[in-house]
Amino acid sequence: MTAKPVHSMIRVLDEARSAEFYRRAFGLEPADRFGFDDFTLVYLRNAASPFEVELTVNHGRTEPYALGDGYGHLAVTVAELDAEHARMNEAGLKPGPLREMKHEGQRLARFFFLSDPDGYRIEVIERGGRFV
Repeated sequence: MTAKPVHSMIRVLDEARSAEFYRRAFGLEPADRFGFDDFTLVYLRNAASPFEVELTVNHGRTEPYALGDGYGHLAVTVAELDAEHARMNEAGLKPGPLREMKHEGQRLARFFFLSDPDGYRIEVIERGGRFV
């Protein structure tokens, strides 16, 4: 059996605010939207990958979600890290500092972090090595 990852779900307070953030930051657009009595599911993706971010909006929720200490981050790759960092900074998305991680003297990853409107962290990694 081969499993195929299809999406990662996050709970958000404001559908429009979150959808706009993911559009501006990563070019993700709604692929599907399903409204139910108590919640709405919005699936975001772009042409680069069939993998989706699922936004779950629980109707009537007014308090921010406690992310807890178990959530780590979502990760995406980009071709030009410096250009993406500058673009996100100019767009007011407040990217964190550029960083580099080495393992045994070799570059493992060059990256920065960004937080969405609900506080979920996203790692933006420069393509190369194991992150193609």
